[in-house]
Amino acid sequence: MTEELFRQDGYASEFESIVTAVDGDWVTLEGTFFYPGGGGQVCDTGSIGGVKVTETRHSGEDIQHKVPGHEFVVGDKVWCSVDWDRRYDLMKGHTAEHILFNSLQRQVPELGIVKIFISPESKYVIVDRDISLEAIGAAVDFANSVIDDNLPVTRSMMDRDDPEMERVRVHLERIEGDEISVVEIGDVDIAACSGIHVMETSEVGALFVDRKVSAGKDGVAIHFRIGEDARKAANQLANTCLRVIEELGSKPEDVVHTAANMKAELETSKALLKKAASAILDAQVPEDVNGVNVYQTIVPADDRKVVSDAAEKRKAEGAVCIYVFGPGSALIASGDKRVDCRTILSETAQELGGRGGGKPDFAQGGFPDADPEKVIAAMRAHVEAALK
Repeated sequence: MTEELFRQDGYASEFESIVTAVDGDWVTLEGTFFYPGGGGQVCDTGSIGGVKVTETRHSGEDIQHKVPGHEFVVGDKVWCSVDWDRRYDLMKGHTAEHILFNSLQRQVPELGIVKIFISPESKYVIVDRDISLEAIGAAVDFANSVIDDNLPVTRSMMDRDDPEMERVRVHLERIEGDEISVVEIGDVDIAACSGIHVMETSEVGALFVDRKVSAGKDGVAIHFRIGEDARKAANQLANTCLRVIEELGSKPEDVVHTAANMKAELETSKALLKKAASAILDAQVPEDVNGVNVYQTIVPADDRKVVSDAAEKRKAEGAVCIYVFGPGSALIASGDKRVDCRTILSETAQELGGRGGGKPDFAQGGFPDADPEKVIAAMRAHVEAALK
């Protein structure tokens, strides 16, 4: 059983230990300060005996260290080094996550946490419902006040049946064993957690939310930055916003309203364009090619459904249609078996530099660098050849 020294001191990064087991690249030590990951925090890396440790993991009651290319044997006394800069970033990030979620929950009390992920490259918390940017902004303000107040961060072990567990943010059904690791941040937050944290909130430096994205069925992922990285991200985003304000010719306090108006106007324009495209396709007069109606046109819209619906309608009538629409998209459909749409699209793509596919009666593709008129002319020539 590996002694979990990291529980005693999260700030220790240099230590001596003894190799107790070897399994290929995996080395087990008598005691270790390498954190094997947990609570959403990724594992530590570093070196053992000067050889790089690329991964650390739990294996039953032991903790294994992946040390590719090592030559250790059981009984070796080794000097170990945890990558301190990486570890400290993870400690600060994990503490920041506790502060951020607590701050978000103060804005939306019914908010639930689904998952957290803390790595050097990415830090986020997934919550079970959407939350407005206004609420996130207020939460970030509160989180930074907690950081500035330099509150103590303490860890203790509590019994599962302890009445005090009622005030702990915890999912007891997800935790095994009777003793539970609890992390408390001043009088602001208390939560069950197996990760490693800093001792004082000021060590986090600063917190900034830079993205809110869908996490699918899980909810919404709120990505955040800490310390100097947070300041840089905030400055970059502020500069981007200033450039947008300048492009819109708006005042900073009016930019959201201006953008909302532009979005509404764009949606209206798209709806009108869609309606116009449908009218054009419905009113189009076909040409007779050896007894078969052939429709061809460049559609002034980028609505694939409108074009596809019109094509299916013409195909059902036994006609052939060639439509070019949007930025370089093309479609061919045929109700006449002599016209192989898949072959025609493929041959046209070879001629004009495009790609696509489909079925003999319906095919579509993209011609980003070709003149729409040339695409239609090429397909029309293949159709006429097929109908001779």
